[in-house]
Amino acid sequence: MPTDLPSSLRPLLPHPLPRFLFFTGKGGVGKTSVACATALALADAGRRVLLVSTDPASNLDEMLGLRLGARAVAVAGAPGLQAMNIDPDASAEAYRHRVVAQLPADDLAQQAQVREQLSGACTTEIAAFDDFVGLLAGDAEGFDHVVFDTAPTGHTLRLLSLPKAWAGFLSGNDRGASCLGPHSGLKMQESRFRQGLQALADPAQTLIVLVTRPDAAALREAARTHDELLQLGLTRQHLVVNAVFRATVADDPVAQAWQALGERALAQLPEGLRGLSQAQLPLRAFDMVGLPALRALLQPPDDAPLLGEPPPLPPEVQNLAALADALAEQDHGLVMVMGKGGVGKTTVAAALALALVARGKTVHLSTTDPAAHLTATLAGDAPEGLTVSRIDPAAETERYIARAMAARGAELDEAGRALLLEDLRSPCTEEVAVFHAFSRTVNSARRGFVVLDTAPTGHTLLLMDATGAYHRQMAQSLAGAGTHFVTPLMHLQDPAYTRILLVTLPETTPVSEAAALQDDLRRARIEPFAWVVNRSLAAAGPRDPLLRARVRGEQAQFARVLGGLAQRCHVLPWQAEPPVGVAALQALTA
Repeated sequence: MPTDLPSSLRPLLPHPLPRFLFFTGKGGVGKTSVACATALALADAGRRVLLVSTDPASNLDEMLGLRLGARAVAVAGAPGLQAMNIDPDASAEAYRHRVVAQLPADDLAQQAQVREQLSGACTTEIAAFDDFVGLLAGDAEGFDHVVFDTAPTGHTLRLLSLPKAWAGFLSGNDRGASCLGPHSGLKMQESRFRQGLQALADPAQTLIVLVTRPDAAALREAARTHDELLQLGLTRQHLVVNAVFRATVADDPVAQAWQALGERALAQLPEGLRGLSQAQLPLRAFDMVGLPALRALLQPPDDAPLLGEPPPLPPEVQNLAALADALAEQDHGLVMVMGKGGVGKTTVAAALALALVARGKTVHLSTTDPAAHLTATLAGDAPEGLTVSRIDPAAETERYIARAMAARGAELDEAGRALLLEDLRSPCTEEVAVFHAFSRTVNSARRGFVVLDTAPTGHTLLLMDATGAYHRQMAQSLAGAGTHFVTPLMHLQDPAYTRILLVTLPETTPVSEAAALQDDLRRARIEPFAWVVNRSLAAAGPRDPLLRARVRGEQAQFARVLGGLAQRCHVLPWQAEPPVGVAALQALTA
């Protein structure tokens, strides 16, 4: 396999280049753009490259201009490049077939039992993980490089920790069953997990590229990811700072503030990142959609065109205070803030929770995001009337295990309890525990307002899948008996109980991502209440040519949103200082 770097990649990545490249980081920093540009540059240099998205809410399709699935397909216009999405649903079905095929053909009872074990929501995650491990353990033969475009950080850290977790869980454990199927039939998978772990931890085989922006929050998350990856044994890491801006108009306060903000963030680079090799990419005037734009990302930038004063925002676009007023018309309910990683969900959720308190409501603010940015965003004590919590996966897992041992293990002997505990220690238990905590949070909105800051889209969709699976299970077991029941899904489908807010940025890919999420919600008969377009340059009024070029692109996205996507549209302007702390958040809805 060639390891020398193509000329376009020499300023970006370290030498020698290993076979497996992982691009990870906080949502919205440009992971997919940098991963696609890297894969294209390698293919243009004559390499055979497989580009893989591990994000359940992948946007590779739009960037590359083709429809992707679970099988790799050639990318037109890029000889040598193939791409695929790891599709959780398709992976789960294929995984069920593989596990059942290992069972005796004439033992229909055992086959039915195993299918039931594999029907849980966590099987979807595990199956997608199994496909991921396969690419590390030999399923990607014939490719010089495999480039992974990963989900936002919290989801990715869990994915990268699973080979070690499952390898340890299965070691010496040939009894019982889990969402992976019977342990006694998993020795083949155990070998794959160990191969995957070995490849991940080998610096000669794997490079982790931490993609960030010159933004304090993104850099903090990159530093935290760096530390957690080191604990997993993934030692070869490299930092790419994307979208670095240099102002060209001296009397433009927006442009000067943007540059100063980035310079200050990079000057205060977290200690854990200072020892990493580093590269920077400039902010571009165009969206990263299509092969020409992706190739241009790694080329020297052209001067931005001089443009006149852009037209104002459409009058249908309202501020965040108007949204807070609309939500406050009720006395209680669930407000779920959803969207792609990095679009500002936590900021919007915290600002609206504080606005509801200011309007005389009692509010509980919580988050399902494993990265849990609420505390840093509030940066202080919550005012009277607001309580704050997080759904902590580790703590919820321990609570779930304790409850399960008390309920199911009470009448078991010591050996039976040991076996039950063994099964409950499987990594997939976390997904079940988080769903139960989510259900409790949804139900608590009967007594007051609950504002829920959700995880990035892909992780949230897995949680919604679990919600749907639980609803179907309850309907099947209780409806026939004439028992009245209300599931979390039924609460989410009730517009008088739940208001779904989709947060996006005024850029092509985030808007498309929000539209795809809205389609998924509507298939579950959940109708979003409003869209929030965050960090709008059009609402801030810059004069710098590059920023004005980006404003023109924003206006096309507002036209998309208002042209049939959103029932209501609200905007937050770009701000020189990120709104951190109670006072700054309250100012967003003043």
